[in-house]
Amino acid sequence: MELSRRPAPGRIEFVHRSWPADPHQLAVIRRELSGWLAPLALTEMEVADVVLAVDEAAANAVRHAYGPDEAGVVELTLWTEAETTEAATLCIEVVDHGSWRPPSDQPREGGRGIPLMSHMAESVLIRFDDRGSRVLLRHRIPDRDDEREREQA
Repeated sequence: MELSRRPAPGRIEFVHRSWPADPHQLAVIRRELSGWLAPLALTEMEVADVVLAVDEAAANAVRHAYGPDEAGVVELTLWTEAETTEAATLCIEVVDHGSWRPPSDQPREGGRGIPLMSHMAESVLIRFDDRGSRVLLRHRIPDRDDEREREQA
């Protein structure tokens, strides 16, 4: 008999979901992501940073991955990785199955998504090939108990 391990409090074992690559779905993605982040020990500001970084990655997939007459999807996978028994890293991967278009040197509109993601997340890894694009965002989850102990000392 195999037992499934439940994630430790403040951790997320694995969440995966996909949506149509449609601008109207971006609000749905933001709302669902906020709900998934609720069990984590993140401040409101940290949640806002994570949601904004993911929104930028998803918006880039919606706007740039697929042609005007091409239907597509945006996939989001979320999990935590334990670094120690107390600390963890939140990992979020945003995937599309369209075509990569490198950022323009002189964008007519927008063009700030990748720098914004880099500012909001601890690390951003972008990988693309003929199967689509993958954006991996990593955000450290602080140990709030450790912070409280330092404040009380």
